[in-house]
Amino acid sequence: MKRLLVGQSGGPTAAMNSSLVGVVEAARESAEISGVLGAIDGIEGLLEGRAIDLGGLSTATLRALRRTPSAALGSCRYKLRPDDPDRVLAQLRKLDVGYFAYIGGNDSADTAHRLASRVAAIGQDLRIISVPKTIDNDLPITDHCPGYGSIARFVAMALQDVGRDTEAMHRIDPVKIVEVMGRNAGWVAAASALGKRDDLDPPHLIYPPERRVDPDQFVDEVAAVHRRVGHAVVVVAETIRGSDGELIGVAEREVRDSFGHRRLVEPARKLAALIEDRLGLRARYDRPGTIQRMSSSCQSEVDLEEAYQAGRHAVAALLAGHTDQMVTLVRPPGPVYRCDYGLAPLETVANVEKALPAEFFPDDDAMPTPSFRAYAEPLLGGPLPEHARLTRAFVRPES
Repeated sequence: MKRLLVGQSGGPTAAMNSSLVGVVEAARESAEISGVLGAIDGIEGLLEGRAIDLGGLSTATLRALRRTPSAALGSCRYKLRPDDPDRVLAQLRKLDVGYFAYIGGNDSADTAHRLASRVAAIGQDLRIISVPKTIDNDLPITDHCPGYGSIARFVAMALQDVGRDTEAMHRIDPVKIVEVMGRNAGWVAAASALGKRDDLDPPHLIYPPERRVDPDQFVDEVAAVHRRVGHAVVVVAETIRGSDGELIGVAEREVRDSFGHRRLVEPARKLAALIEDRLGLRARYDRPGTIQRMSSSCQSEVDLEEAYQAGRHAVAALLAGHTDQMVTLVRPPGPVYRCDYGLAPLETVANVEKALPAEFFPDDDAMPTPSFRAYAEPLLGGPLPEHARLTRAFVRPES
């Protein structure tokens, strides 16, 4: 009998702790696992010998943790150095760990794969499974990623509300630009349209990372919406690029994490200034920031349940002898949505990003397609609010 250790890594989500609870509960139910440990601050904390006992958590704590956003164990963005795998494996031997579940996204899959490769080389008694997590929804092979359904719900509801605000303030601030997360894939940006029911509803224009932004065309498109609707709500991804391929929002002093990801600064601010300069229209911008990825007020019940089951399936895979794999979410064909679970080799997942496909968002269009809506709506966990709009049938004074 060996212990199981679980860690969390990368950007937290609204459902990440639900996966943690799934791992802990499944491990505690197994007679083959002698104890459950948690790595504080992911692989970086493990290198420092920071692990805690999770075996004694009460049922009430686990129930509350399942709905608690962010990463209860703490997270990290740490790329393994050449000698780190041996150091990590030495720590796991000291802790008598034979099973390792790592909850994370693309970079975390790289970490898990490198560790599993080293385990295979030295013959250590250790199995490693990655539990998918990313609001970016850009992991390959899996149909979607835990964390995405909740940020999709947040962004869709936020745009519903932003639209009503901009519509009311059309004489004062007629243009609103909303900047959303998503790294290099447009899944989050596309989700902003899930609350749109007609042409007046926002967003009126969406610019995912896959779409290059020509300044002249951007100004012309915003102007056309303003003429047609009377105001304009625009969604831009934080990683949108100009027609030259360069990021629009980059800090003057470049800052990168250990995986080479740039720290970005407000492309929405730059585009709002462009609109004011070129069109003479007051333009405001909203940048929800990290709250969008972990808002407990917009947690999707589907997302929470699927994240929990992904954690449980990771433990089942470990006990079945699997290693160097990632749990995948599988959508069987049929008119009613449901989710099954599978496995994919980590070497096919690590450092690979799945872009928003053209059938969901054509390059020459400003809105996602009905097929994207059919894909994403089941992940929201329930219907979005229905907002009313008053008909402008003016009363004429009596003569």
